Amino acid sequence: MSTDITVTNNTGRQRYEAVARSSGLAGYVEYQETSELVVLTHTEVGPAFEGRGIGSVLARAALDDVRERRLKTLVICPFIIGWLRNHPDYQDLLFNAPPSKVSD
Repeated sequence: MSTDITVTNNTGRQRYEAVARSSGLAGYVEYQETSELVVLTHTEVGPAFEGRGIGSVLARAALDDVRERRLKTLVICPFIIGWLRNHPDYQDLLFNAPPSKVSD
């Protein structure tokens, strides 16, 4: 399923959007951003796409973007909080996480 999904950062609407090639908008993650921090506030997946991994694709894309831009994140979205419990490799992005011991 994820190969049919493209995630983009719609900065005008302050959200990461998952678009299905044949069906349009499948879901999104809303955020607020400062110069140092991205607050992930809410994840929404359309009913036709529930249970197909869209939320996970969105969470990973949003967090990968935060990492690429060398920012931190404050996650208040319950879905992404739960997702992070199963993906400890993203814990270093959390606003209150200790500094990484791995150098670039």
